[in-house]
Amino acid sequence: MKERASVARDYPGKVILGIDTSLGSAVAVVEPDGVVRSQVESADPRGHAEVIGTLIERALAEASVTASDISHVAAGMGPGPFTGLRVGIAAARTFALGRGVPVVPVVSHDAVALELMLHRALTGGYDEAYDETFAVVSDARRREFAYTVYRGLDDDGLPVRVAEPALTPRDEIDGVLAAAGAVRRDAERIPAAMLALAAARALSAGRTIASADALYLRSPDVTIPGVPKRAST
Repeated sequence: MKERASVARDYPGKVILGIDTSLGSAVAVVEPDGVVRSQVESADPRGHAEVIGTLIERALAEASVTASDISHVAAGMGPGPFTGLRVGIAAARTFALGRGVPVVPVVSHDAVALELMLHRALTGGYDEAYDETFAVVSDARRREFAYTVYRGLDDDGLPVRVAEPALTPRDEIDGVLAAAGAVRRDAERIPAAMLALAAARALSAGRTIASADALYLRSPDVTIPGVPKRAST
């Protein structure tokens, strides 16, 4: 049996930085074994660029670590709106590039699903209540919802996606989930600590759990101008 890699063993004394801006803005510092050193958030759904740098500074300070202590950066890849989501991804990639460490992509809804299931496990109800099909649902604005369907944790302690992230009109979400047999779980925030924990578990298992491409809910509003007309002589 192939031995799993261990983030804690391979990067002793190091921690993982988690960054997500798919809803509000959230940053956390987590040890590879799941100990949360810090977690800071801003609920503002639009001010990502203004706060992300300050949140990273606060998260490092509250965790009593410096940039040199970071071994990996977990980046929330969405689903999320173009304008907000790209801020967190850019911040994660820039930080990682400056430190020379890897970026670990994570589906943002996975962090919510992991938090829900770990909470239920800690309170003694996981065996029944969360061995069920459920959907993490987030507001995509423009009268639409983003949702991802899950069922349980796999052997690596990661949420099992039954269906990949999708977008549906707000008035149709309950019908869509009923057809999928999924219980609705609304997300108002993305827990950056769970994002980092999912990254740590993926690294320990030697797995890639998300694409490096952002899960934008829709194309940006800005359109590329057409070819200018030639002036007639």
